[in-house]
Parts: sequence; structure tokens; C-alpha cells
Amino acid sequence: MSTVGFFYVINHGYTQEQTRRIFDIAEVPFSVSEQEKQKYVGKMKQTGSYQGYKPRQYWHIDSGVRDQIEQYNIHTDVTAKEHPEALRPFLPELGAFARHNHFSVLVPLLRLLALGLELPEETFVEKHSFASDLSETWIRIMKYYPRSSEDEEKTKNVWLKGHTDFGSLTFLWSQPVSALQILDPQGKWKWVKHIDNALVVNAGDALEFLSGGFYKGTIHRVHQPPADQRDLTRLGVFYFVLFNDDVKLVPLQESPVLRRVGIIRRTEDDRAPSMGTYRKGRIAAYGQTILKEGKEKGVEEEEVAGVLIRHYN
Repeated sequence: MSTVGFFYVINHGYTQEQTRRIFDIAEVPFSVSEQEKQKYVGKMKQTGSYQGYKPRQYWHIDSGVRDQIEQYNIHTDVTAKEHPEALRPFLPELGAFARHNHFSVLVPLLRLLALGLELPEETFVEKHSFASDLSETWIRIMKYYPRSSEDEEKTKNVWLKGHTDFGSLTFLWSQPVSALQILDPQGKWKWVKHIDNALVVNAGDALEFLSGGFYKGTIHRVHQPPADQRDLTRLGVFYFVLFNDDVKLVPLQESPVLRRVGIIRRTEDDRAPSMGTYRKGRIAAYGQTILKEGKEKGVEEEEVAGVLIRHYN
């Protein structure tokens, strides 16, 4: 966690059959007609929220190429918004899935992370509400479609540039089509191995901010799958975890660990945004803004909510 902010979780309480069931349900939003999908398209720029559909070709990737990734995003309060008719019968199961991610996986991890900073166990737990308008934490169902050879050439086979997530933790329910890579401390991109019924977990910016840089946000990207999987669509199921919107993203200076090792800040405390401000800025900007060449080779930059954001290409 102090180097790449990445790990797996196994023995999390869901059986292989339960996980397969969630992946079966995850196909449902993509079976809906295009006409009905349009009723539920998220207003990312206007609201800074992904709830609903993110259509294909919404994000600019590189060299004029736009993404081939479709998403459907559901708040942990699965009844907070209306959903496509085909998905409605499955909302109780999705609600139970959200609750399992939150209370059976997230809460124990948050307690361990607090103890790692020698803080009271509930320090991070108290900052993560469930099924509440205090927090934007959500389930994401994501489908990656194969791209043309021309698009692959223009983007050097990169489907999403290297970046850090903006929340506290992200859970990816592992699936066999490879595409995810992380940047190791030596600057090399490494494939993330599939483990049956495991969760791939990475830290995000918000956790890095509150931990004063002690826990690192995982730099990761999505790459074209290996040759034997290139014609497959890739279905992903995620749990994106955010601190409550009113949490100010400043280091927890009361941590004895931070007093010993020091604090690394991405912005001054008096300029630090709240989770809500940072979340809205990152969602509105992603794939929409013109990135500037950074100081480091192969790194592009933008500023969001007073924080310098790096994109690794």
C-alpha cells in the first residue's frame, strides 16, 4: 500500500456461484434498446455524477480516438433513481451486492488501513456512509468492446491512459479477459493476473490525500487484451468507494505514523477540496479536457479543483 496501493482480496464471503450470478445480472443493462438507454444517460458534465449510462465514445482517449466502453452506474441506494425496466427485477440482488461490498469487504479494510496509521479503527469507516446522499459510492457495470486496428495503432493499444482513481478504494471483481495493467515502482507496466472469485483492490487519490501520501494511489491503465482475447468483449463489475462528499481531503495529521515518516501533500491544506468538489471536477473533466504536456516524459497534466492530475501515456 505504501508503494503501488494495490492488492487482492480472497475469502470475502461470496461464493463462485454468487459471483457468477452478479456477472449474469451485469449483462442486463447492455441488452436494453438504444432508445431506452437514452432515457438513463448520466449527466456527467452537469452533475459530476456517473449515475446511469456512460455511452461509448463519450471519452477522448488520444489522437482523435474515442472510447469503446459502455457503463451503467448504480448508487448504493439502488432505489434512489429509476432504472431501465429490464433491470428492475434484479435491484434487490444488486442492493445486497452493494451491502456485501460495503460491510463485508470495505469496512474491515478501512479498519486495517486506520490501524496502519495508528489511528482509531473507525476513523475511515465513519467517513464512508452507505446508501446515503452523503456519499456517491457506486456499483459500476462496464463493457469494453474490441476496437478497430486503426484505433489501436493511433493509441498504441491503450484503451484508457494511466491514471489514479479519485476515490478512496476501488474493487474490481476479477474476470478472465486481461486488460488491466499497473505501473510498478520501476516504471514498468505489469499485467494484473486474474484470480477466480477474487477482488482486485486499488487505492485512489482521496485515500492518498488523507493518509498524507503514506498509502499510494494506484497508477493503472487499460490496454488491449493479449492476442488470444482481442476479439472478446470484456465485462467488468466494480465497487467504486468514495469518502462522504463533505470530507475535506487533507492529511490526518494526528496519525503517529505520519508524525514519524512525514507528510506528502498534493496541494496546500487551505486549498484542498472536499470529496464532493473533487469528485464532481474529476468526473466532469475526464476524457473531455485538453491535456497539457507534463514535466515528466510520457506524462500529461491537467488541474482539477486545485489539484494537479497526471495521465500516463
